[in-house]
Amino acid sequence: MKKDLLITLVLLAASSVYAHNYEKTQNGVKIQTQGMEIEVQFYAPSIVRIVKYPEFTALNKQSLSVVKQPEMVKYQSSVQDDVVYLSTNCINVSLNTVTGKISFVDKKNNPLFTEKDYGTQFTPIKDVDKDSYIVRQGFLLDKDEAIYGLGQQQNGKLIQRGEKILLRNNNTRVCIPFFQSIKGYGLFWDNYSPTTFLDNPQEMSFESLGNCSDYYFLYGGNGDGVVTQMRDLTGQSPMLPLWAYGFLQSRERYKSQEEPVEVVEKYRSLKVPLDGIIQDWQYWGPDSNWNAMSFDNPKYSDPKTMINKVHKMNVHMMISVWASFGPDTKQFAEMKEKKMLLDFDTWPPNAGVKPYDPFNPAARDIYWNYLNKGVFSLGMDAWWLDSTEPDHLNVKEQDFDQPTYLGSFRTVYNAFPLMTNKGVYEHQRATTSDKRVCILTRSSFAGQQRYAANTWSGDITSSWDVLAKQIPAGLNFSLCGIPYWNTDIGGFFSERNFKRGVKDKTFHELYVRWMQFGTFTPMMRSHGTDTPREIYQFGNRGDWAFDVQEKYINLRYRLLPYLYSTAWNITSKGGSFMRALFMDFAEDKKVCNINNEYMFGRSFLVAPVLSPMYVTRNNDVDTEDFSKTKTQSVYLPEGTIWYDFWTGEKFNGGQTVLKEVPIDIIPLYVKAGTILPWGPKVQFSSEKKWNNLELRIYAGADGKFDLYEDETDNYNYENGSYTIIPMQWNERTSTLTIGERQGHFMNMLKGHEFNIVLVDKKSGTGDNVITKIIKKVSYNGKRITVKLK
Repeated sequence: MKKDLLITLVLLAASSVYAHNYEKTQNGVKIQTQGMEIEVQFYAPSIVRIVKYPEFTALNKQSLSVVKQPEMVKYQSSVQDDVVYLSTNCINVSLNTVTGKISFVDKKNNPLFTEKDYGTQFTPIKDVDKDSYIVRQGFLLDKDEAIYGLGQQQNGKLIQRGEKILLRNNNTRVCIPFFQSIKGYGLFWDNYSPTTFLDNPQEMSFESLGNCSDYYFLYGGNGDGVVTQMRDLTGQSPMLPLWAYGFLQSRERYKSQEEPVEVVEKYRSLKVPLDGIIQDWQYWGPDSNWNAMSFDNPKYSDPKTMINKVHKMNVHMMISVWASFGPDTKQFAEMKEKKMLLDFDTWPPNAGVKPYDPFNPAARDIYWNYLNKGVFSLGMDAWWLDSTEPDHLNVKEQDFDQPTYLGSFRTVYNAFPLMTNKGVYEHQRATTSDKRVCILTRSSFAGQQRYAANTWSGDITSSWDVLAKQIPAGLNFSLCGIPYWNTDIGGFFSERNFKRGVKDKTFHELYVRWMQFGTFTPMMRSHGTDTPREIYQFGNRGDWAFDVQEKYINLRYRLLPYLYSTAWNITSKGGSFMRALFMDFAEDKKVCNINNEYMFGRSFLVAPVLSPMYVTRNNDVDTEDFSKTKTQSVYLPEGTIWYDFWTGEKFNGGQTVLKEVPIDIIPLYVKAGTILPWGPKVQFSSEKKWNNLELRIYAGADGKFDLYEDETDNYNYENGSYTIIPMQWNERTSTLTIGERQGHFMNMLKGHEFNIVLVDKKSGTGDNVITKIIKKVSYNGKRITVKLK
């Protein structure tokens, strides 16, 4: 008995001494336990890096996603029994020195997140010829805790609980090992290999190939706070050019240098607004010359003239560029000699095309040198970086053994798009500051927002169920901290469900409903294969499919002051365009899993129509029936008053309403307290200055809005060349205050005329200029106050 007691006392003493022997580091603590080293590193008072690695090994890792350097964070530490406690002014962290478990609580000691006891596992494995590990970290979530993120998944779910997902990028799926919780924290698992995310009643875990368990815990308090922390950690999102927020037209594909010009001419003759035309692949000629970054196709004999003609009509041009090269290209020859190509099958099949190694900085230099000489120097405005996963055909396990500059392809697979976009962004920035980088790309990874990349949801099928899945896909993607996302309006593959393509009236209905949704995404872009998508392909003015498209394209341009100011909020304050409802209405438990509505910026609630209502097909015959207007249920979150955008009718939040949805109406509601700048009717984004704007006031709550303006397509804003006009609405006094203008830029407006509208059902609202102007004010940059009641 005495012997057993003595052993117990010795073990307890040893444990206590071991806990007291933790090592303080420059920005946290370090211990050894369970055969591994554990480091807690404070990057900020609310950002903590947790890294674990087998003992007697060295930690030598340079993150591809994280750009933040650790701050000098003040923290307190203490020990009790076997636990080391660390505390900043934002969060408390505990480290169990026996089990290795780490837990997080807020400053009121409310539990936030925890690992499992003994939850870290390292299983030795060979990665080609190098010693490595299968690393697995187990966590525990609350039973009913909602989590969001994991990139862009096509599972139709907003909440990502109860899932087992192999996070490996491919066409239509963007895989990011990041999630955020309804409890106001986020977690980024900093690993680039194909990773298994698992959530079941027993645990939530990440499992990857690597030499360490490495994750960042971010406490933001709410959805916006987590996004802001993720941007702080992985980089801020630069401004895109103003024209990129207009309407862009594309097709798979324009087949001569005359076709894009003719499309632009047609839009201009119809007086339908347009800001971008996109040239898809094969302007380079045969597949053996794939992605030559030169106009070798004889039908593009004078590409500079094509670009100049487009520019003369005040339209910008984007062009398809890939991350792979055909065997007859100069790039292929040079990179093959320098061992910069990856040897596996990619698109197009059986053509000998190979991806390049974007992890190699010298390869990125070569890539840009050809792109600059063959395309950018001609005046090209923007890049469509296609197949940035990249496409991987006839997949074999040994394909992942391919060496890259940073190790086996297996270890860095998911970061391929990050490095591909990085190469183009950084080289264009080094080439000129007079033209903002604008990238459309098919894949993404954590941190890609810093490269001016707008990810689209890939080559999706034209169908109603696929349209519905894009909403939660885009919301979860945005919740990963990457604000720019869009889809092919109408879906990419139309013939799978609509054999006659644009001649099919059932396709018309899907297309216009998709365009309504696309109006309220960060990029409004029409594209697809099988059938052309230009507005005039759907009929003439007076045909409903034409008229609905024209209505929403014009609406997009009216919203440009709102869109551009929201973009500045993203760049300067870590904001978001597409916002899951819980971000703005966290107290309303009903919104946590609503996957068919979202906020667009801070003001608009968008509820796209996701099912056919007016066109049916029987025996290959389309029948239109508009005799009875259909309705759609829309939940209006509690805690605010809502205005029907189209009618001005007011509704209390916390209820479901039935909204009539004729073919030209998407349910759209505006939050009380909104100050909405309504732009001029234009044919392109910069046609008219914003010197005469309508300001729509949606009363019912205090509100504010910052109207942002700059030089629209250079980087002078980074040096302070921009203006902000702050506006505030005081509900109690019915007063609009337009504050003193902040900032300055070349050729800025000296003054503005503001036509102020107090929106209600009588005044009229919507997309047409039928609002009743209450007051007109002249603004010269000095503070003015306007009483509206």
